[in-house]
Amino acid sequence: MKDCIDQRAFSYRSDPAVPEFDDSTPIAFMDGECVLCCFGARAISKLDRSGDIRICPVQSSLGQAVLCHFEMAPDDPESWLYLEQGKAYTGFDAMIRIALYADCARFLALAVARLPQSSRAWLYRRIARNRFWFGRTDICKRPSPDLLARLIR
Repeated sequence: MKDCIDQRAFSYRSDPAVPEFDDSTPIAFMDGECVLCCFGARAISKLDRSGDIRICPVQSSLGQAVLCHFEMAPDDPESWLYLEQGKAYTGFDAMIRIALYADCARFLALAVARLPQSSRAWLYRRIARNRFWFGRTDICKRPSPDLLARLIR
């Protein structure tokens, strides 16, 4: 599995463009309008029994600032980021980390992790670039109480 995109943990804390936020638990930064991302957010809220993983739409000011810090465009369909212990992961690497952290879909996560990094990146790009084939939604529209508790806006 690929290491994080920035080896310096908590590098965003020294960036004046990134507002202070509670990073004591993992955070998934994802598109708040993509049906697939909203499905992922709902899956996290159901499968993460610890309740630790929080979700921040990339459309929020915090989401945009964190993505820009890691040189990712908030409007780029591939901009999906996961922060865990101050380190940032993207794409399928982020999803694998979430599955392992939440101790769910471990078999699937480890199977995807066995794919070469270039294959994972290619597959992720194909899905991300075509994500609106599945439609659009609003992650904040009628969230469950558990999902609402996880949302950072």
